Amino acid sequence: MVKPFKEWDGIIDVVSGYMGGHVENPTYEDVKKGDSGHLEVVEITFDPAVFTYEKLLDIFWQQIDPTDADGQFQDRGHSYSTAIFYYSDEHRKVAEQSKENLAASGKFDKPIVTPIRPAETFYRAEEYHQDYYIKEKEHYAEDRARSGRDEFIQQYWS
Repeated sequence: MVKPFKEWDGIIDVVSGYMGGHVENPTYEDVKKGDSGHLEVVEITFDPAVFTYEKLLDIFWQQIDPTDADGQFQDRGHSYSTAIFYYSDEHRKVAEQSKENLAASGKFDKPIVTPIRPAETFYRAEEYHQDYYIKEKEHYAEDRARSGRDEFIQQYWS
């Protein structure tokens, strides 16, 4: 989820991490096991004068299957499920409206299940996870090709 956001003007930083669980300072292994309660997330810092929150949400929706509550593509389990975490009431309202608009669009036959939740403590992922798509280009490309994500995006967003 880093790459789709990182290359836009107005995006200041995209950091991989974990949020939403009950374990303090979780490791990747804690989250991957599925019993920490955390999701794998990205924290995005952006300049709202250049890149709007609405645009951020539009890009987010176009990277996921918002009808899948059990993970994403080949990554299965709670830690791979989607959520929008918000830090302000304004962002909550905009995210809820965005979700309603997507549901009303008719793009999907199933309900939009991505929850909108208040942000909790963000735990930065280990350094080897940061900018993984750059550090491990071949593995990232192979994983992406196997995932079915690109086909899904092509089917629903082209």
